[in-house]
Amino acid sequence: MSPEGALSELPRRLATDQVLQHLLGKSNAQVAVAQAARAFFLAGVTNLSERSPIVAVTSTINEAEMLANDLRIWLTEDEVETFPAWETLPFERVSPTTATMGKRLELINKIQEGRAPKVIVSPIRALLQRINPEARDIQPLKFERGAEADLSDLADALVLQGYRRELQVEGRGEFSIRGGILDVFPPTSASPIRLDLWGDRIDRLSEFSISDQRSTAEIQSITITPARELTPTTRVRQCAQELMTTEPWGKEQWDRLASGEFYDGMESWLPWLVDEEVILADLLAPRSLILLFDPKRLKDRASEIVAEEQDLAQSLATTWKALEPGGEPRTFPGLHVPFERALKSCASDVWTITHTASNPDEPSFESQPWETAAGGPDRLLDQIRDLSQRPDHRLLVAADGHGSAQRMADALRAENIDLTLNQSERYEDSPGGQIVAAPLEHGFIAPTLSLAVLTERDLTGRRRTHRVSRPKKNVQRHFEDLQAGDYVVHHHHGVARYVGMEHRTLMGSERDYLVLDFKGTDKLYLPSDQIEFIRPYIGGETPSLSRMGGTEFAKQKQRVRSAVSEIAQELVVLYQSRLQTAGHSFPADTQWMKELSESFLFEETPDQLTAIEEVLSDMESPHPMDRLICGDVGFGKTEVAMRAAFSAIAEGKQVAVLVPTTLLAQQHHQTFEERFAGHPVRVAALSRFLTPSQQRQVIAETIAGEVDVLIGTHRLLSEDVTFKNLGLLIVDEEQRFGVTHKESIKKFKTDIDVLTLSATPIPRTLEMSLTGIRDLSLLHTPPAERQPILTHVGEYDERATAEAIRRELLREGQVFFVHNKVEDITEVAARLQEMVPEARIGVAHGQMDEGSLEQVVIDFWERSYDVLVCTTIIESGIDMPSVNTLVVDRADLMGLGQLHQLRGRVGRSEQRAYAYLFYPPTRALTEKAFERLRTIGEATQLGSGFRIAMRDLEIRGAGNLLGGAQSGHIAAVGYDLYCEMVTEAVAELKGDPINRTPEVNIDLPIKAFLPNSYVEAEEQRLEAYRKLAAVSELVEVADIEAEWIDRYGPVPEVAQTLLHVGLLRAECVSLGVEDISVTNRNRVRVSPIELTQSEQIRYQRLLNDETFNGGTYKEEVAELTIHVREVGPKLPGDVFNFLRELRPTK
Repeated sequence: MSPEGALSELPRRLATDQVLQHLLGKSNAQVAVAQAARAFFLAGVTNLSERSPIVAVTSTINEAEMLANDLRIWLTEDEVETFPAWETLPFERVSPTTATMGKRLELINKIQEGRAPKVIVSPIRALLQRINPEARDIQPLKFERGAEADLSDLADALVLQGYRRELQVEGRGEFSIRGGILDVFPPTSASPIRLDLWGDRIDRLSEFSISDQRSTAEIQSITITPARELTPTTRVRQCAQELMTTEPWGKEQWDRLASGEFYDGMESWLPWLVDEEVILADLLAPRSLILLFDPKRLKDRASEIVAEEQDLAQSLATTWKALEPGGEPRTFPGLHVPFERALKSCASDVWTITHTASNPDEPSFESQPWETAAGGPDRLLDQIRDLSQRPDHRLLVAADGHGSAQRMADALRAENIDLTLNQSERYEDSPGGQIVAAPLEHGFIAPTLSLAVLTERDLTGRRRTHRVSRPKKNVQRHFEDLQAGDYVVHHHHGVARYVGMEHRTLMGSERDYLVLDFKGTDKLYLPSDQIEFIRPYIGGETPSLSRMGGTEFAKQKQRVRSAVSEIAQELVVLYQSRLQTAGHSFPADTQWMKELSESFLFEETPDQLTAIEEVLSDMESPHPMDRLICGDVGFGKTEVAMRAAFSAIAEGKQVAVLVPTTLLAQQHHQTFEERFAGHPVRVAALSRFLTPSQQRQVIAETIAGEVDVLIGTHRLLSEDVTFKNLGLLIVDEEQRFGVTHKESIKKFKTDIDVLTLSATPIPRTLEMSLTGIRDLSLLHTPPAERQPILTHVGEYDERATAEAIRRELLREGQVFFVHNKVEDITEVAARLQEMVPEARIGVAHGQMDEGSLEQVVIDFWERSYDVLVCTTIIESGIDMPSVNTLVVDRADLMGLGQLHQLRGRVGRSEQRAYAYLFYPPTRALTEKAFERLRTIGEATQLGSGFRIAMRDLEIRGAGNLLGGAQSGHIAAVGYDLYCEMVTEAVAELKGDPINRTPEVNIDLPIKAFLPNSYVEAEEQRLEAYRKLAAVSELVEVADIEAEWIDRYGPVPEVAQTLLHVGLLRAECVSLGVEDISVTNRNRVRVSPIELTQSEQIRYQRLLNDETFNGGTYKEEVAELTIHVREVGPKLPGDVFNFLRELRPTK
């Protein structure tokens, strides 16, 4: 959308509205405006009033977001901002997100400096929340290209503003310094920023990408807002020092604050640390205006917020022993003020906006709603037809996107309603009916203005939300996790322990070496340019080290190779039959597909778009697709599947969706129906929720081809279910199906497209994807607002459980309590009821009859229960955004993938989610259970499903790829090497060229390494060495050099020499040379290289160059020697140029 809102012309029509003209001069007023017309009315007030800013206060965060989105269309993008509330609960040991704190501070600064946007939308929670008085004086840091700056002063300033110094910037509120380069990620920026200083002058300012740390776009200036709202200033530290005496119960917290430490959750102590009570309304100037939407609701919500904080404070005061002299719990100062205080010190005018006028004299903006489309669209169509034919009337249909605008124009034309389709980004004000792309939430009719606005939601009943992706931390990399003490596999010598990196001079050659410990006292110093010879070890239990140069590892490799060749034969048969079978080619880029993607309720994440593109191009190819989509729970796999399904349906093919549980079948049925609502698609579900006769009817309709999408559990695999024209099979939550089910699925497999979805694929599936037997798409990027789930692993504790449930009830959420034994599940529920009497508790498990189970889940869905005590029946894909706490009482009995799936059921909205994984205090944990719980506790980062699957592979081993047997082959050689061997075996059988990395040994007595002062972090040096060791083309070396200059600054001489070694390596790969070394101090030996007659003549001519001093060529051993005059840093470059001239590239 352009900065000018799509409909910014229209609110100016309110200039003729008598009601608004009458109100503009008043300081306090009450006006009735219907919900649907409020954004339009507010936009009109903004345009016509002199007042600024106008602060609109709503009851909930959701309402604030919807109002702000509509206002950006009625006004312009820059004129509207929201003032967010902290997402955390009072006293929570978690800080609000850096983005939230940064946004709040940015707005406070704009208000203080008189640069506030025209409209600020604030939920009541944000209005009532106290603000740090010192925030009024905080100045953001501003930088321009060419300006003066001191790097150490800059670092100090960032630390004072709450930024964390890291080796590499990966998230908001972090900064890093390397040489004269400063990277920083401001809380309110979309991308992190790189400042490149030349002396004390900013030479370059650019944005850069998190995933590869490379600069993406040059910029001229940047404003860096603080990253924390509360910082340990002198006043705060002094106050904390005093509290250590007056409030000894909180000594641990006060001590950390007094010593100037930044820590998670410090913001919740704000009320104790500041005397002055400041809230948003106190900061507003007299010329601003506050609009209170529905004051009665605002008052009620404000009372709830204050009451829940006081309740929590009471129970915590008892826990923390914060007592009055009489033993009563202490009264804590509140983070939120009562509603009566909200406007007490406010200098600005206040209007209240209600739904309906309380008496006939009260002013009201006249508007009418549209007829509903429910129960038949005829009345609504008559209303549209009537309005479109009125002279001097403006009828505006606001569609979600250009595709749906076109579809709505066609649909209305079919009903004899002819409207103009506006193709531009903005609406030009003119009489008559127009359709324009403007994703508004609410439509209305304003008779006094001769204006009617109809939204897509009014026509279809669906609404969209707005969501952007956030940068992803920790994209999977080869050596990102390699720590000293980890096991690695050396290509020739076997399993070793990685000790670390050492800088040494060996035989005149100064460089970095990776130190590997083998069995006994064997030690290998591996030159950094041979890093490609090792792989991180992933395999069963702790491996035994190999003996260096021994035959034992070679024998193991041979055993694995023969086993692998058997597997490869079976795979190749499968693979070949797929490639030789003619599949159906589905066109990807159709008008229907465009409309479907525009009607998606969220904004796709970058990974999602890539996955959709890959799937659609697979479907377009003439071969059957077999792709695995591996993405964390809630990262949007289902949408990818829907696009694929839609592509198949558009070609007249049927789609089968196989899911593990009845509940998931129900949910998918509902989701698919909603998603395809605007299209002629028939979706049916086959599960045990249907009666036998209903099941027979669905099967008959499927056989007849009347059902387009059939969703079902393994009932779909029964003999009696056949399809008239099946084109695509989607397997969801693949890890839940056993080997026998998979065999049944294979009966579908040869000529149809198969799409598998999983967050934690079972080791065998993951292995098949990583070895290239099926295609793999990874969804790494979480939806923007998703927060990592706070995971607590420990012994079962009734008090902690009760507190966890109470906390969730306070923030209007729900709880899953997982108890995986049906026998005593009702007793467990009864005990919970005793512990938390105010909670409404429901019970669900797989042995209930269909009707009861469905009813309980639907009741929970509709929030008739607060807590659902259930078995792992919820593990598969049930999506309930209001559930944000999970308690598992016997986590020690569950598999790793299971635990991750369960944990993924919470935290699907913007709220912070909690997972409590308990085990019995009296039971000893098995080694595997301990490993699993440790892994799940560590892998809390969003998108960790893929890593958990890799770890599961380590704990369990992968088993045979195609059969049911578990195998020890992976444990023998490590996972990465095993994958390479399978890939090679498959390529060999297929007659494809095998892409083995050429083993090139370059051993020159020179200084070539990355100094610690240039690249500080060991893992970054490892990664740089790995990239350089893998080069096979000159252009790759140039790219690596550009990356180093961008990330670390000008390349020092020893690192420049290393790049020249890289160029030489690339030349060796193209010439087939395997060894370059120096003998007798100045003789460079190159082998093997076979020279033609003309090359031998050229060789003799080149030796006469002043750089060289003769040489010999031995034809029988394909080896040439060059005598160099000087062995120094220029040697790799000289040898490189010699070889280039000896055999020029075509």
